[in-house]
Amino acid sequence: MKILFTGSECVPFAKTGGLADVLGSLPAALVREGVDARVILPKYRIIDSYWVNRMHHECEFTVLMGSQQLWCGIDSVVDNGVTYYFVDNLAVFGGDKLYTGEEDDGFRFAFYCRAVLEALSRLAFFPDILHCNDWQAGLIPVLLHEQYCWDMKMRDIKSVFSIHNLRYQGLYTWHRIGSLLGLNSGYFTPDNLEFHGLLSFMKAGLVFATRICTVSPSYAEEIRSEYFGERLDGLLRHRQHVLSGILNGIDTAVYNPADDRFLSTHFTAENIMGKTLLKRRLQEELGLEPRDEPPLISMITRLTPQKGLDLVECVLHDLMRLDVQVAFLGNGDARYERFIRDAQAQYPGRVAARVELNEGLAHRIYAGSDMFLMPSQFEPCGLSQLISLRYGTIPIVRETGGLRDSIQPYNRFEDSGNGFSFRNYNAHEMLYALEEAVEYYHCDKEMWERLVQRAMACDFSWTTSAKAYLRLYQDILGIEPPPPPPKPKKSRKKPTTEIELTAVEIAPVGATHASPAEIESEPTPAKKPTASTAKKPMPEVPQS
Repeated sequence: MKILFTGSECVPFAKTGGLADVLGSLPAALVREGVDARVILPKYRIIDSYWVNRMHHECEFTVLMGSQQLWCGIDSVVDNGVTYYFVDNLAVFGGDKLYTGEEDDGFRFAFYCRAVLEALSRLAFFPDILHCNDWQAGLIPVLLHEQYCWDMKMRDIKSVFSIHNLRYQGLYTWHRIGSLLGLNSGYFTPDNLEFHGLLSFMKAGLVFATRICTVSPSYAEEIRSEYFGERLDGLLRHRQHVLSGILNGIDTAVYNPADDRFLSTHFTAENIMGKTLLKRRLQEELGLEPRDEPPLISMITRLTPQKGLDLVECVLHDLMRLDVQVAFLGNGDARYERFIRDAQAQYPGRVAARVELNEGLAHRIYAGSDMFLMPSQFEPCGLSQLISLRYGTIPIVRETGGLRDSIQPYNRFEDSGNGFSFRNYNAHEMLYALEEAVEYYHCDKEMWERLVQRAMACDFSWTTSAKAYLRLYQDILGIEPPPPPPKPKKSRKKPTTEIELTAVEIAPVGATHASPAEIESEPTPAKKPTASTAKKPMPEVPQS
């Protein structure tokens, strides 16, 4: 089985978010399962020279973009058993950022989509499945369907389109992108690529891919609703028979408290004494009071409205009435950068704010904190809660998307669970969950130690997720999976309280493609939910 992953970023070459972690880890996990999995991404000028100097030139050709014939080269490098290909054109990908946020991003990724398909006939690797990720690769399925179907070999390629965040859709004017790619104007209709007067890269992938996948089962369910569907819920309901959700994993070699290169002391689930020492050193590094008693609550996040910073802002003063310390790490919107800086100034020694991206500090915060807060408005998967579990830092999350799939709230009657959660996007519900966690931390040290050990025992490695993706690929290609191993004989040992969380698919797997008709919903615009100081159910309104 041969799988080619397409996407705009990938660790360790270029990263702005979780997509890069997925493309940097999932193919390697599939290779360990016996799959020939490879990746193709743009060759950005900002890729480190360490990798550029190790690249091998594969081929070169011209790419037709409207009336222009643009040179394109394909380079490659092998790392961790995976071959990575790079679409090279310095005039297109020579900027200082992966994304400009301007109209030229449409041109850049239209060129990338065309170049990927042109490269297939020139490489020594020909895939059975193209796994396209997010809007930047969304035009590949429609181009494959429209302009490469005359080639019998290309016609047999299947496609999977993964949604990592439905909010970012790649919306551009049709007359520019459509003419560059030579797409028939018949494709600029509500049944195809047109989205409220613009061409949508995201919608192209959703309409024309053989299968659609999201990064968690709950998110696959949520985006079929008006509230989470970003005005594409009608299309997603129409294609729900080919929609599934598989929870992401994390690289357990990179995130390993037993030998993390960013930590001065290491620890394991069996011996967590090193975590206490790391907390004291983290307090010193961040300028917090060096005390063992207060739990250290951390947030490592992009500072955007999606991440629930407005809830934290709403009840910060109530939270600080408790004996706690708070640490923020991240950057983003100026409003939230100002908020965390002001919080540090108002509560010196108790609140620390670092407005930056710092990988080493992030690892030390994961390891040295007691609790990790993720009050997201929505969260397709989330990786931070999985990483915090790995380091025995207890997550406090809102029950949405991948947060709901990965965090089971603590149940004191059964002594089960691996974190704390709240349901509605409401500031005081979040505060109540924090108060509950802090009370347990102060009043029941034995229970807290068991909770930490149980969290560290959770398996969210890519191995589990890779097996779920392998089953998806086998179903697309009509390959019968091998029979499951025989069940072990029942043991008379007392059952353990360890939580077993696995990646699952939620949608039935049926036809490989549906005719796109009556696919777009037109909900009435409404205001987005905001932080509230009183409990109330989540409003049934769409996000726009």
